[in-house]
Amino acid sequence: MAHCVVAEAEKILDKEFPVLDKGFVRLVDYLGSDQRIVQAARVSYGQGTKTCREDAGLIDYLLRSRHTSPFEQVVFTFHVKMPIFVARQWVRHRTARLNEISGRYSVMKDDFYLPAAEDIALQSGDNKQGRSAEGLPGGEADALRAGFEEGQRRAYSDYSKLIERGIARELARVNLPLSLYTEMYWQIDLHNLFHFIELRLGAHAQKEIRLYARTLLEICRKVAPLCCESFERHILGAVSFSKDELAELKRRLSGDGEKSLLDEKPLARFEDKLKKIN
Repeated sequence: MAHCVVAEAEKILDKEFPVLDKGFVRLVDYLGSDQRIVQAARVSYGQGTKTCREDAGLIDYLLRSRHTSPFEQVVFTFHVKMPIFVARQWVRHRTARLNEISGRYSVMKDDFYLPAAEDIALQSGDNKQGRSAEGLPGGEADALRAGFEEGQRRAYSDYSKLIERGIARELARVNLPLSLYTEMYWQIDLHNLFHFIELRLGAHAQKEIRLYARTLLEICRKVAPLCCESFERHILGAVSFSKDELAELKRRLSGDGEKSLLDEKPLARFEDKLKKIN
C-alpha cells in the first residue's frame, strides 16, 4: 500500500483548534485515510482502489455492517490541552495510547478552566451526573464564577509558595484543583475514535467534553471525509431499539391501545428515542 497523504489534513497539521477558554486540540500526525480503509478491505480478493463512489459505498457497507478492522488501519495522534476533570473522563477510553504532562517533573502552569456564566447551573433533576439545562440568573452566576476564580488563584499561590520553598513538586501539587489544565499526546485508531465521539457527543455527556468530541470530529473529517459521512449517517444520526422497545414500537404501529409493554424507566428512555425521530 502506498503512503496516504491527504491534502486537507496536511493543511491543519499542528494547527490548534481552540476548545473552552484555554484548551485546544491539535492534529500532530495521521496514518492512513479513506483510501487505506478500502485498500485494507479489498486486499483479501486482490483489488485496489476503485472510483470514489465505489469507495464510499464500500465504506458505508463496512461501517453499517460493523466490520471494524479496516477502520483500525487509520491512526491519529493528537496533542490535547484540557482541564483535569475532562482528562479523567477522557482516559476512561482505554483503547488509546497517551502521554500526559507530569506534575512530578514539571512545574504546572497557571492555567485554569473558568466556566462561562451561562454554563453555571443547578444539578439536573433527571440526570444524576449532569447539570440542569437552565442556567442561574446572571448576578448569581457571576458571583459563583468569581468564587471559582478566587479559589483557583489561592490554590495556585499556595502551590507556587511550596515550589519556591523547595518542597517536592509531587507534593506541592496535591491541592491543585480539577480545573487546572493538563496536556497529553493521545493516539487512537479510527474505529475507537468513532466510539469515543459517539459516547462523548451523547446528550448525557458533560458539555465540556462534548466540545472536545465535536472538535475531534471536525479534524477527523479532514483526514477521512467518506468515513465521517458514513459515521454521521449510520451512528450519530441513527436510533437503535432494544428487543423490548421494538415490541413496544410494533404495538403502537399496529394501533393496539393496550397498556405499554415497558416499565416506567425503560418507557422514558423509549420516549426519548422517539423524540429524535419525530
